[in-house]
Amino acid sequence: MTEPAPITASSSVRVDHHTFELTDSDNRTPTGFDTSNGLVFSLPGQTVICTGISMGWANVSVQVCWHPPEQVDANAWDEIVEHTVETATGLMRVTSVMGDVPDLPLLTPQGPGTYRVRVHARGRDIAPDGVAFEPPEDYLLIVWPAEPQPEEVHKQTDRYGAELRAQPSRPAPPPPERAAEEDIRRRKRERLQRRRTS
Repeated sequence: MTEPAPITASSSVRVDHHTFELTDSDNRTPTGFDTSNGLVFSLPGQTVICTGISMGWANVSVQVCWHPPEQVDANAWDEIVEHTVETATGLMRVTSVMGDVPDLPLLTPQGPGTYRVRVHARGRDIAPDGVAFEPPEDYLLIVWPAEPQPEEVHKQTDRYGAELRAQPSRPAPPPPERAAEEDIRRRKRERLQRRRTS
């Protein structure tokens, strides 16, 4: 039995807040911002790709494979990072925070579990922090099923990625229930403090 050919497609994708995402449901969780590799970070069911432009459009190509690619094509790209993603639904797609889902194929056709995504980026230094009506940046996402493994950096050469890596990461905000509990504890401490000083 022959293995299915890789599924490939390209589309323009809406960028908002310096990101586009890979998500497996409509439920987005506040992710914080992990700048440690300067390109990609994730929580289960939600992966964030960091863009140079703050909003506008980027060219995104996807290649869905059954096995890891044999070689890394580093010559045509500025940044390449391989990252493990997890999907609970098996319905992970390229998405935008503020836009419609682009016309790109399902990234996780083998169902729920862990996958590897090799994120390639170029052009992030063309209009950093800008608004792009015509896509100045290109991304290639190669995805295949794989067990979780450490992140692998294949290439890091753009200035924008270096700036992100130099910044401290921002943790995700606490879930609403925890935030409410912390607020109650803070108010109690403030009341006690006022009693002691009055």
